Amino acid sequence: MSVIAIEKMEFYSYHGCFKEEKEIGTYFEVDFYYSMDTSRVEISDSIHDTVSYLDVYHLIKAEMQISSNLLEHVARRILKTVMAEYAPIEWAKVKIQKMNPPLGGKMKSVSFTAEQNR
Repeated sequence: MSVIAIEKMEFYSYHGCFKEEKEIGTYFEVDFYYSMDTSRVEISDSIHDTVSYLDVYHLIKAEMQISSNLLEHVARRILKTVMAEYAPIEWAKVKIQKMNPPLGGKMKSVSFTAEQNR
């Protein structure tokens, strides 16, 4: 098994429990990792023998555009969607960071990380 990583994807989205977060939005950073057997593509050098990280990115982007109250909900939707779409993926992990969260203090981000096995 090998791990493919798509790191530091940036999105402007509308996730949060506060009215202002739903209206104004903020920046999010997403890291996504998935594991699959890559032995065939390592020999063939053909995109058709793997799960394209471009296709995975587009699924993640679509899920990030759907507003949710909680990062936990967004993360689970991303994992569920990717795993349902791509049977060769045996394991996946997602980390979502909300940048500059409105918590009344100075901080870079808050994050949630989840993973799923087939």
